[in-house]
Amino acid sequence: MRTQVAIIGGGPSGLLLSQLLHRKGIDTIVLERKTRDYVLGRIRAGILETGFVDLMREAGVSERMDKESFVHDGTVIAFGNEQFQVNFTEHTGTPVVVYGQTEVTRDLYDAREAMDGKIVFNVENVEIHDADSDAPYVTYSVDGREERIDCDFVAGCDGFHGVSRQTIPLSVRKEYEKVYPFGWLGVLSETPPVHDELIYANSDRGFALCSMRNANLSRYYIQCSLSDDVEDWTDQMFWNELKRRIPEEAAEKLVTGPSIEKSIAPLRSFVTEPMRWGRLFLCGDAAHIVPPTGAKGLNTAASDIHYLYHGLLQYFEEGDSEGIDRYSEKALARIWKAERFSWWMTNLLHRFPDQTEFDIKMQLADLTFLRDNREAQSVLAQNYVGLPY
Repeated sequence: MRTQVAIIGGGPSGLLLSQLLHRKGIDTIVLERKTRDYVLGRIRAGILETGFVDLMREAGVSERMDKESFVHDGTVIAFGNEQFQVNFTEHTGTPVVVYGQTEVTRDLYDAREAMDGKIVFNVENVEIHDADSDAPYVTYSVDGREERIDCDFVAGCDGFHGVSRQTIPLSVRKEYEKVYPFGWLGVLSETPPVHDELIYANSDRGFALCSMRNANLSRYYIQCSLSDDVEDWTDQMFWNELKRRIPEEAAEKLVTGPSIEKSIAPLRSFVTEPMRWGRLFLCGDAAHIVPPTGAKGLNTAASDIHYLYHGLLQYFEEGDSEGIDRYSEKALARIWKAERFSWWMTNLLHRFPDQTEFDIKMQLADLTFLRDNREAQSVLAQNYVGLPY
């Protein structure tokens, strides 16, 4: 087979890139190691920056998102029994959109099928060859058959554990990582949200987050030990602990119910440099990971796609390689700012095992300064709604 851009990974970033390129007449093939149903079964983020929303509109897949999403003008920060709002729209003129990653991915799959785009599911043994040459190619197996795709470029959208990053020699890439000493226990329930905006809560028992997917589907998280197992937590134990960590007013209004999904996610900050090697480009989790505290995971992937899409467009339409030559530089400049924000939010809101009384006082001082200082709230708002591309 032959294509212009081979895309490894059938998640939202790979699908979005394929859709954007297709609308400009650039051919792609997407390889996905799992099935469509498996990908759609993964519960992920739900906060979209305006830049991501604009890319969905440019890709022609925003109709359902525009009808069903929730526009959020701000968020609530709580500590102890106190809470205050940070109004994004007031500070930046820009809101965020609540629309689950599963729904984003479903819309992109539907669009890919409608345009007869090529997606190969259940691929195994994917290898990227000659990425540092002018003639890269990808080999893989499916249903016991060995296949090969010759291409002009390879986009590695295959996540943290994928083959794309590992293809870049260790002599070329450098990795930066911080692993946090706790995880998030998340519960999805068919219950109305406790608040019409997200609540980020710092408590002496640990962090909590009240979020939502729609008017009758809520997503809640609590900080937990990395040694915990999902089976250690009954639904009732989860609800009881959540109520202890959020303001009394919210706890009294909280509607509980059976969980329809429950999982524990570890937290890490991770960046690899560079994000380009020859004709291989890394996007999203293949290149960087953020703790979910700042709602930046899916949105940083979208910014990568923005830079790569425009770079490839410039190359194929104008014969100019400036965009792809500067892809890694541009993407990383924005990524490190998102990493900083996510790291800061995580440190602001969580309890750390080695935290001293002094550290806790500093955390409280940071929260009260944020509560009382308009400029500090403006900085948070600018980062949360998304820095410009």
